[in-house]
Amino acid sequence: MRSLCLTGLAAGLAIASPASAAPLPDGVRELIAQAAEKGDAKALDTVLGLARSAYPEDEDEIAALESEARAEIAELVAIRETEQLEELRRAGMFDNWSGRGQLGGFYATGSTEEAGVSVGLKLVREGIDWRHRISGIVDWRRSDGDTTREQLGLEYEPNYNLSDRLFVYGLAGIERDRFQGIDNRISASGGLGYRLVDTDDMHLAIKGGPAWRRTDRVDAETTERLAGLAALTFNWDVSERLSLTQDADAYIEDGNSTYRSETGIEADLSGNLLARIAYRVEHESAPPAGGEATDTLTRITIVYDFE
Repeated sequence: MRSLCLTGLAAGLAIASPASAAPLPDGVRELIAQAAEKGDAKALDTVLGLARSAYPEDEDEIAALESEARAEIAELVAIRETEQLEELRRAGMFDNWSGRGQLGGFYATGSTEEAGVSVGLKLVREGIDWRHRISGIVDWRRSDGDTTREQLGLEYEPNYNLSDRLFVYGLAGIERDRFQGIDNRISASGGLGYRLVDTDDMHLAIKGGPAWRRTDRVDAETTERLAGLAALTFNWDVSERLSLTQDADAYIEDGNSTYRSETGIEADLSGNLLARIAYRVEHESAPPAGGEATDTLTRITIVYDFE
């Protein structure tokens, strides 16, 4: 309905002569009032731009209407933010979770060269100061009665905001990749993070701190070592239907360091459905005997976003 009103307004204004002395039409005033009542700043900007273009001689009245409308929108925004904060304060442990599930396939090279099934789940809970993230991914293939690929990872990360950009993080994870020689590996880390970019369309954050890792290798001894973690997370909404993601981390430790990078492209299909293709590279500086130092994995999945 709003788009039809704006289209009609644009057509009417296009006919009007900029030099005419016609008073500001009631329809323009009504559209400005409607945008203010709905708290729609973008619609207000559109109406004001068209009005100023067609009725420059009514600038004083337009400016007065704009001042009133923007004050009303600011009041509505403040009320909504207050209501959201109160809702977050009242929320229980199992409230305000959102997430996404994905299902598809993968193609791996390195220690093995094969294709299989990929299943993943990610849950996020946003609070006033706290943010909790739980994520898990499984890549699996079975052939002729034997499992030929079984790679899984599970992570839990709580964040606490110290300011709008600075935060403290904790991280605990477990992973398995027997075909890369890892029976089980448990990781724990904590430190500081900083949001370098935090806009509606783009997010870039870095974090780092000390870490501890326990690695149970296949046909080898178990090791426990202190390490350092450095990580980066990037998300860019290129358009309304296309996004680019980049996640990278490095565990630096004596004896064996792990470097991982995953680049993803997501396309909005319809509603809550997205198509995602991701390319992952993982490098172990000291792989097991006979193993490859670098593994790559390409995933093509259908993603469902839910609240």
